[in-house]
Amino acid sequence: MFQTMAKNATVLFLMMIVCVSEAVLDTNYYSKTCPNAEKIILQTVYNASIHDPRVPARLLRLFFHDCFIRGCDASVLIDSTPGNQAEKDAPPNISLRSFYVIDEAKSKLETACPHSVSCADIVAIAARDIVTLSGGPYWSVLKGRKDGKISNASETINLPAPTFNVSQLIQSFANRGLQVKDLVALSGAHTLGFSHCSSFQSRLRNFSSIHDTDPTLESGFAQILKNKCPKPNLDKNAGQFLDPTSSTFDNVYYKRLLEGKGVFGSDQSLFGDSRTKTIVESFANDQNLFFKEFAASMVKLGNVGVIENGNVRFNCRVVN
Repeated sequence: MFQTMAKNATVLFLMMIVCVSEAVLDTNYYSKTCPNAEKIILQTVYNASIHDPRVPARLLRLFFHDCFIRGCDASVLIDSTPGNQAEKDAPPNISLRSFYVIDEAKSKLETACPHSVSCADIVAIAARDIVTLSGGPYWSVLKGRKDGKISNASETINLPAPTFNVSQLIQSFANRGLQVKDLVALSGAHTLGFSHCSSFQSRLRNFSSIHDTDPTLESGFAQILKNKCPKPNLDKNAGQFLDPTSSTFDNVYYKRLLEGKGVFGSDQSLFGDSRTKTIVESFANDQNLFFKEFAASMVKLGNVGVIENGNVRFNCRVVN
């Protein structure tokens, strides 16, 4: 899967450090130290979403990309320095955006209740809020995370790729204590958002020695994607929304998989594997079930690699 021993060593290291935390988080963690914390974050997220409809998908993606590296410790927010390239500047994270929303929420919280609310908790709460604001489920976010001090670009190699097959996806999620149902439920986050051509263009041309186009891709949809991603492609912003209702959190993503219209190869593979197919079908047929399982899986993901005895950053971009 990786080409060098160094990369393999990195993966093994991450498998050891990124695990489900045994920390006991609490929904009422800030009830005394910062009782208005969630209201402040919600208002900030809401205002940003009104001005830029791309914010919801970006904040949700930020949560995933944070938790999948060193756990939910806000390490993805740390800026690079002359001596260290941070996670946010690694190839898989170059397209992450809307960090300013977290910065704004943090600034307001520091004014209201200094040195109380961690950046890691802000990211987790913001992810919940944008799902709810987009029409999805609400869940009580467990709080009490502390912020990490390490952010290395090299460790982003362990993020699941849009080209992964089901076995690779299952292993990636299992490394974080997440089960197959969590994998399928959390993949539903792709109901929001947009992908650039680079993440799926390998499915469109010269796919294999037998098939020019990925055979799991519905032919009409494949042609639409080819038209949007021509070769050569001179438009760096060209791409495709991950489902037709990309600003609404719903179960259309799963319905598209049943039609062979998943944008990512990793997404479409969920419908082609017996280990995940029936879960995809159940979510496509029952949106309430999907909402219930997504919320439960987000709580589990939010507990990955939690630091309970660290510190709270004064500025989310800089280690204290």
